[in-house]
Amino acid sequence: MADKNSRIINRDAEETHVRSVGFLGLPGGGAEGAVDVKNGKIVRIRPLHYDWKYDKNKLNPWKLEKNGKTLEPLMKSLPGTFSLAYKKRVYSPNRIKYPLKRVDWNPDGERNPQNRGKSKYKRISWDEAAEIVAGEIKRIHQEYGPLSILTQQEGHGENKWLQGPHGMPTLLLRKMGGYTQQIRNADSWEGWYYGAEHVWGQGLFGHMFPANNVIKDIIDNSSLLLVWGGDPETTTWGFCGQLASRISYFWTEIGIKQVYICPELNYGAAVHADKWIPVLPNTDAALQLAIIYTWIKEGTYNKEYVATHAVGLDKVEAYVMGKEDGVPKTPEWASPKCGVPEWTIKALAREFAARITSIVHFFGGGLIRGPWSSEPARLECIMLGMQGLGGPGVHQCQITWHGMPRSEKIQRNKLYTFGSSSAGTEYDFENRVMYPMRGNSRVNQKQFFPKTMFHEAILNPPCNWYGKSQCSAPPEDQFIQYKYPADGCPEIHMIWTDSPCMSTCWNQGTKNVEALRNPKIEFVVHQHPWLENDTLFADVILPACTTYEVDDMMPNYWPGLQFSNMMYMKQAVKPIGESKSDYEIAVEIARKLGKEELVTEGKSLDEWFKWTYESLGLPDVISWEDFKEKEYYVFPIANDWEKDSPGFRLFYDDPEKTPLPTPTGKLEFYSARLAEHFPDDLERPPIPKWIEKSEWHDERLSGERASKYPLLMMSNHGRWRMHAQCDDISWTREIPTCKVRAWDGYMYEPLWIHPQTAAERGISDGDIVRAHNERGSVLCGARVWERIMPGVAYVDHGSRVDWILPGELDRGGAINLISPEKTVSKNCVGMASSGYLVEAERVSMVQMEEWRQQYPEAFEREYDPASGLRFNSWVEGDI
Repeated sequence: MADKNSRIINRDAEETHVRSVGFLGLPGGGAEGAVDVKNGKIVRIRPLHYDWKYDKNKLNPWKLEKNGKTLEPLMKSLPGTFSLAYKKRVYSPNRIKYPLKRVDWNPDGERNPQNRGKSKYKRISWDEAAEIVAGEIKRIHQEYGPLSILTQQEGHGENKWLQGPHGMPTLLLRKMGGYTQQIRNADSWEGWYYGAEHVWGQGLFGHMFPANNVIKDIIDNSSLLLVWGGDPETTTWGFCGQLASRISYFWTEIGIKQVYICPELNYGAAVHADKWIPVLPNTDAALQLAIIYTWIKEGTYNKEYVATHAVGLDKVEAYVMGKEDGVPKTPEWASPKCGVPEWTIKALAREFAARITSIVHFFGGGLIRGPWSSEPARLECIMLGMQGLGGPGVHQCQITWHGMPRSEKIQRNKLYTFGSSSAGTEYDFENRVMYPMRGNSRVNQKQFFPKTMFHEAILNPPCNWYGKSQCSAPPEDQFIQYKYPADGCPEIHMIWTDSPCMSTCWNQGTKNVEALRNPKIEFVVHQHPWLENDTLFADVILPACTTYEVDDMMPNYWPGLQFSNMMYMKQAVKPIGESKSDYEIAVEIARKLGKEELVTEGKSLDEWFKWTYESLGLPDVISWEDFKEKEYYVFPIANDWEKDSPGFRLFYDDPEKTPLPTPTGKLEFYSARLAEHFPDDLERPPIPKWIEKSEWHDERLSGERASKYPLLMMSNHGRWRMHAQCDDISWTREIPTCKVRAWDGYMYEPLWIHPQTAAERGISDGDIVRAHNERGSVLCGARVWERIMPGVAYVDHGSRVDWILPGELDRGGAINLISPEKTVSKNCVGMASSGYLVEAERVSMVQMEEWRQQYPEAFEREYDPASGLRFNSWVEGDI
């Protein structure tokens, strides 16, 4: 591809192709990039220049101005670091090169489920692998019925669409009688989903919604931003890139004060915070209650607004002021619970009330992912409501998740996608919104269970829970009880997964080992590009291509992107080894069953691409030939985007004319629905409260378990990976905050610990540390510094598991292995993966040697510090 503009094309490359280089793994896309290829190999991955093949002026770039300063889009995209380093992942030594079968699994004899995660593998042909999978499907159907097959086909992944990373097996199974569906429940936004929805309505995942133009309105009107439990310099990278960083810098340039409230001095706080207020993990509710107490006592809230826009403040006041239980929720009461000095709490409450204040997140971090996280979520809604939510500069801002200028409207405003992993996902191009009824996040089968119930469903059936837990379910669904097995349905006996990261990314991963080794699970098949995490518990492993090895299409219209666009992504390099696309894998299995047409519906992939192009209304803006030649189309910004009412402004102006989607149409500080449906729920009562302990959790420093496990574990989205993706990129592993090289040469996941807390345990920077509780042990590398408050241990989730003893001791730093199995609360089935109790202790050379003698096979596996465990270490024979 020759181009006169040398700054946007690499003249050394033989060819350059566009790619969606984020890791959302579903429609909405992510940060855009361009991949340069030479001699059939990826040379580099770099930002895409929007004006490579389009006139900048015709894109109608948005512009935000204040105090003589301007923020406007760059003409190049802003992908995160690991997106740009991703060629190291494509060519990882941990790629699965060909189909594998566990050496001691015999479909016609002994299956040895107890050895999953321990046994090695041997190479088999695609023909044999497809025959085995097809044969197991037929056998399971005959012996138990179609619903005995569980699909794990959801979650984040590479940005592929028609050949998507998730959901391809369901193209076959749903037309063969169905399957049991694992629902990708509310994760990363647990508190909003189970809490905020009961204050301001469903919103989007429970976030404040609509949220049009909140970024512009904040720039125009806000004077204080509370970045509460979020990190705009980290969490956005894997989704939409680094626009959040540019916005945060601009807020500083125009004089908007930013206060970060979080246990750790995260990367956003380090460069943007005017003040950092450390708060103990999962204690935000105490701090919030004390702020509300101060406002009520001093009369510094918007009484007129509350009288007309909210219901239930009288009940909140009775609890906060101590009339209900005799305990006023004063700053003095809150301080020992949350670790924030009482004078800081008072100062924060007064400044919050005196300034025009918005609260900023990107989902919410540890604030929203711990035990009882419904409570701080609801309290945040109440705080914003008490200060005039929806008024000029008063918003909840999920930075770059929504709130940016909208794109020009195309013919079809709301669009439905091709039926793969994105089946039923609804798009609103005009408002740059994705309604996420995505793949297995949308219940479409008779039998299902939430992802958080996986262990329970296998180990302790029957089980029941409230709410489908799907992302788009209305709040009313949380009052409906469901059960597994469903009436007339069998238990599961086979698992087909394309998202093998339950151990490292979900609740109490050690339980995953027990569940997958249960003899009732007779067959486990995984398809994945890399041999990592749960793939080591499969009986048959099928090698899948990365996005760079397939042709595909991808819509990129996250509000966190500078422009919405649509990509025609041509294959950049040939598949590694014998890998096939996820779609081709489904076709291969279907062919062995004589059911290929069930998957293809009689269309070639090219025909599906053309069908999708037409279904999206793209012929109205670009011809098919031009689209394939240019490989991308950029939607111009709408001319009238500034006229969009910001956030809840219409509700603010007239709550009767524009009510909220709640039973009263107002902010419900008191939820009559929760009182009606769960009158005895002490974990999520009708008004939000401080929960010290419950039948579901004992994770406070005041609890009995704290005498043995006296540290609170903080876990957040990783800085150098996207959940479990990208942990084997050699370039990022060299960074001291990515991995810690210990005295044994192993690259450990960092555990942040304060010097005072470390000294009490004899821990020095760089030591090997065992983080543990009764659920198991995880080895990490100590990073001793003052970027974390005393009494807290901080480990990013998502590190690749490296079992020393499966189910008990991990060397890889996968901290979710020891997070609570129990959900947010008894009636809220989200994860509680941050703010739980652990202890940390230094691992001596003597202790390590004892483990080496006890478990020699774990220490003899091939390992490279640059990329971690290798494919070779798990495969026998000629490779």
